[in-house]
Amino acid sequence: MHVLVLGSGVIGTTIAYYLARAGHEVSVVDRQPGPALETSYANAGEVSPGYSAPWAGPGVPLKAIKWMLMHHSPLVIKPMLDPAMWRWGMSMLRNCTEARYRVNKSRMVRLAEYSRDCLKELRADTGIRYDERSHGTLQLFRTQKQLDGVGKDVEILKQYGVPFQVLEGNAYLEYEPALALVKDKFVGALRLPGDETGDCFKFTRNLATMAESLGAKFRFGVNIRGIERAGDRITGVRTDAGLLTADKYILALGSYSPQLLKPIGIDIPVYPVKGYSITVPIGDAAMAPESTIMDETHKVAVTRLGDRIRVGGTAQLSGFDLQLDAPRRRTLEFVVGDLFPKGGDIAQAEFWTGLRPMTPDGTPIIGKTPCPNLYLSTGHGTLGWTMAAGTGRVMADLVGGRSPEINIDDLGVARYA
Repeated sequence: MHVLVLGSGVIGTTIAYYLARAGHEVSVVDRQPGPALETSYANAGEVSPGYSAPWAGPGVPLKAIKWMLMHHSPLVIKPMLDPAMWRWGMSMLRNCTEARYRVNKSRMVRLAEYSRDCLKELRADTGIRYDERSHGTLQLFRTQKQLDGVGKDVEILKQYGVPFQVLEGNAYLEYEPALALVKDKFVGALRLPGDETGDCFKFTRNLATMAESLGAKFRFGVNIRGIERAGDRITGVRTDAGLLTADKYILALGSYSPQLLKPIGIDIPVYPVKGYSITVPIGDAAMAPESTIMDETHKVAVTRLGDRIRVGGTAQLSGFDLQLDAPRRRTLEFVVGDLFPKGGDIAQAEFWTGLRPMTPDGTPIIGKTPCPNLYLSTGHGTLGWTMAAGTGRVMADLVGGRSPEINIDDLGVARYA
């Protein structure tokens, strides 16, 4: 069976690998000159099933106002006359209830835990390297209120058997000794020992090579113009290299997915949420993080990737704008300097931005569509790297007519009907 995958980010490439491994004829098309050159290029580096949670939750609207008033704000909204942004925002607000939060988080944890297991298996099978580390995630709390508020997350972690530790006082120093220099700033932490870290770009690039060795063909530098539909079937994809046809099609274009789907009558609530990162060369290894630190106050992740520190954060609603914003850089520099003042050379940092494809309920959209030969794999938000391996495995099973190993009935586009 010939399958055409649209998009060569970490999601599209991982799908292509699993499809090729299953024996399918696979073609991947992307406008970039290589894999993982957009949102997958310089994300925070977390593979964090335990930290998988929707942004929409109880109390978030009030928190959002406070965040926007902070000097180093984790949330930036640039008002625009964009109906899609306002529809997405209103839908997100409707998900800010206790009941919906629990449902949405349980969906996300289910896929993320499965994905982490798939990644371990893939690593064992292929020997793929990507500056991976398996030392867990540490969510740091600067106030007692933050520490006391982890109860609802802990309940869901228990429900799905996700290992965790609530660390009072300075107990977190056992796992991140470099924080001893700033220990008076924190009252405790939530540790997720099953989480991992790694360079998403290196992973995707290496996996693309492995997929090619299995027969997958990548066509780079090809712009996708539209999808051709006749009745309930997709008949081809228009590109500047001509019409591309296949037996089945998988759309994995992140934030750009809705633009191709709307003309063929499929509407999905995916909107770009802009994020930023800096990549800092490590100066003193003993003073750098061991794994991933999440600063709960500033919503910024600080991750060790080989001889570099990746610092990622900020949620900015500004459409498809990819301009680098200097104040966002200052926030990332402040957090890494505040946590690891001797860890890296901030003056040598690489500044980057990307568009996270977010759904209003936080859960990605994966699975079938009203067109039997078109499948979706988009809307992973900040968790594309965390959910990639599991998503790839699920999509290969679906296309091949097999039942996925986890329940995905509530992950499809039908939930928005």
